[in-house]
Amino acid sequence: MEEKFSPEQSLELIQSMIRKTRQTMSDKSIYFLVWGWLTLIGCTGQFILKHILAYEKHYLVWLITFFGFAFTVYQGQKDEKNRKVLTYVDDSIKHLWAGMVISFFLLIVILSRQGWGTNVFPYFIMLYGLGTFVSGRMLRFRPLAAGGVIAWALAIAATFASYDYQMLFAAAAILFSYIIPAYLLRKRKRQEHS
Repeated sequence: MEEKFSPEQSLELIQSMIRKTRQTMSDKSIYFLVWGWLTLIGCTGQFILKHILAYEKHYLVWLITFFGFAFTVYQGQKDEKNRKVLTYVDDSIKHLWAGMVISFFLLIVILSRQGWGTNVFPYFIMLYGLGTFVSGRMLRFRPLAAGGVIAWALAIAATFASYDYQMLFAAAAILFSYIIPAYLLRKRKRQEHS
């Protein structure tokens, strides 16, 4: 026999799932921090290598992302072993970010085949915004959603800049959409535990 919930009980169940997922995301803010810092280093490193040092193979700085992939695989397996409960929101966010990784990979493949051109960073910035905006709205965590909106604005602004300076727009987008929200998630977690 199915148990019937009152509207108030249903709302409380949904809110408790969001709180649980927000807690899980606070625990997983390490992913935003690792990828945020690696991407920030990649963007600013490529700018310095290309624009300031005029190094021909400036793009090699992005090899740093292999550390991110290795960390993500290791930490993801560790997290799966320690997981007690998987909520619908957890599962949705997991699928969102799996889709984001595939989209980033496909964008890299497409750009590699068609040529990188001079306006590539706005596409990456747009994807940063999408992932963080949707995650922020699902978690009802405004700084993450706001970071996504800021990234979208920076994606538009970057179209008015040269390729070299688009890298700096991407670095700013990462700062506002990944790094700052991740630190705020950690701060919230510490406040809730004290």
